[in-house]
Amino acid sequence: MPTTIWLAALAIAASFPVAWWAISGLRPPGRVARTNLTHGTGQVTDLRQITLQESAHDRVIAPAMTAFARRARRMTPVGMIEAIDRRSHLAGISDRWPVDRVLGTKVVLGSIGAVFALLRFVVSPSLGNLILGLGLVAAGYFLPDLVLGLKARERQQAITRDLADTLDQITVCVEAGLGFEAAVARACENESALAGELGRTLQDIQMGIPRTRALENLLDRTDSRDLRGFVHAFNQAERHGIPMAKILDVQAAELRDKRRQRAEERALKMPVKLVFPVVVCILPALFVVIAGPAVLRISEISFGG
Repeated sequence: MPTTIWLAALAIAASFPVAWWAISGLRPPGRVARTNLTHGTGQVTDLRQITLQESAHDRVIAPAMTAFARRARRMTPVGMIEAIDRRSHLAGISDRWPVDRVLGTKVVLGSIGAVFALLRFVVSPSLGNLILGLGLVAAGYFLPDLVLGLKARERQQAITRDLADTLDQITVCVEAGLGFEAAVARACENESALAGELGRTLQDIQMGIPRTRALENLLDRTDSRDLRGFVHAFNQAERHGIPMAKILDVQAAELRDKRRQRAEERALKMPVKLVFPVVVCILPALFVVIAGPAVLRISEISFGG
């Protein structure tokens, strides 16, 4: 394939982020400040001027993404939309990446993949390029789902990892005389995914939602088995009148044991996982270094080279 075709394709690909950067910037702050200062001093209100002083993102990008998301929502099954919303909540970015924005991004990336596929197929029509083009379209369309899934899994793992230490802190606060809500508020001072979810649970309790229901809402926003087991045990203990400090201490000790067992399990899996890299990457090079000189020496002796 000629080099100019590849250069043209790369230029087209580079034009998308450049165009995005060019039209998504804010207006100069000085102009906006002067307009705000002179606003209401007797000048006639110009709706077009006011609209133009908004950022290009609000004027162009956001409406375009909304239109893409509206069309994508019509073509996307309801189950897939619910799965995207669930992963967005589990990843903790539902406020920044709602369902409509994710759907719009899927459409845009899929369209970019379709453009590349069409260019390649026009330049060199073949079955292989057709399959490659379909793969590019599918990769662009499902890339946001993959990113959301990875972020959701990382966040849930972080919640599971921090749960035992957070329960220890809550237990110490409860044994020192604080109530459960005050102990949770003290634990929420840390910056972590679990602290953020507990802070939201504490807000639900302060708004008048029963503690049991607030903890169930916490389970709806997360996907951690350890957290689910703790909430169920805590609700049962509260229902049967078991002292709160005791159940917290027992659950924290159990979670520490589970965390240690998971670490030992990963350590035991490590030798098995290292077999394939050693056989494929290290042993061939080691064999060449050790046996190479001997093979050369034997060839010189045998063939008189």
